[in-house]
Amino acid sequence: MIEVSNLVRRYGNHTALDHVNFTIEKGEIVGFLGPTGAGKSTTMNILTGYLSSTEGSVKIDGEDILENPRGIKHKIGYLPENPPLYMDMTVGEYLGFAAEIKGIKSNDKKTRMNQVMEASGIESVSKRLIKNLSKGYKQRVGLAQAMIGDPEVLIMDEPTAGLDPKQILEIRDLIRELGKDRTIILSSHILPEVSAVCKRVLIINRGKIVADGTPETLANRILGGSQIVLRLDASQAAVSKVLAHVPSVQTIEFTESKEPNTVELSASARSDSGDIRRDIFKALAAADIPILMMRSLDMSLEDIFLNLTTQEDHGSNF
Repeated sequence: MIEVSNLVRRYGNHTALDHVNFTIEKGEIVGFLGPTGAGKSTTMNILTGYLSSTEGSVKIDGEDILENPRGIKHKIGYLPENPPLYMDMTVGEYLGFAAEIKGIKSNDKKTRMNQVMEASGIESVSKRLIKNLSKGYKQRVGLAQAMIGDPEVLIMDEPTAGLDPKQILEIRDLIRELGKDRTIILSSHILPEVSAVCKRVLIINRGKIVADGTPETLANRILGGSQIVLRLDASQAAVSKVLAHVPSVQTIEFTESKEPNTVELSASARSDSGDIRRDIFKALAAADIPILMMRSLDMSLEDIFLNLTTQEDHGSNF
């Protein structure tokens, strides 16, 4: 549905995007993350046709955005971080104006306006001036504007900014529902929100894509099974004696166990050892020490983000 190939954008001597490549299929809800200045906003502006690229191409549904910009823009709904609202219009007037810009036929305009107002929860304020609305309602009006043309692609930048917890849950549910038959790119600095809505994340840093995958697969690739947590039916002394003879294990650290008469610990691998689970399993089995629990150390999306965007050298290809 969206195909970005070798995308480059330069501002004078500064390269904001450096040969960015990714594809997003229909029905995917993808989180697009990056620190300030990473190239995230530039990428989103190119995808929406607001900016042109220096090199490379963007295709929407197989069609290059530069070859048919007007037609492709009808397929895209965009909610920027600060929605483009006309404060002296009522909500209804503004959505009617947006519907005309999107080329919605007069006979269908009222029906479509009612649909997006209901979906975004703004029917009760349809006759109020936008300038008199709360920040949360203004954000909802911006979302309704993005949906008014029934687009195949929705690009959202901080869609829940200014909303209360109940409204955030409602917007999350709406995004999931919209994602059933649309392609959605969601950018947010609230990483738990991305985890709750998106099954896949793209992370950009210094103009390059440094990660592409589910949070779970990215965590596994970063850790590589190199840090694990164990719960064992044995004494600390017995476990220490066994693991001391496993060459791939660098350190072990005992923690308070959640079960009586057991020990719990974390083990980390030497830098050149990779996955240590098999080595530990074999050693403990040979010593007849029952393994009650073994799992790789979990990483949150925040951990993954910080790991990938604070490294000086991104040697791994994600």
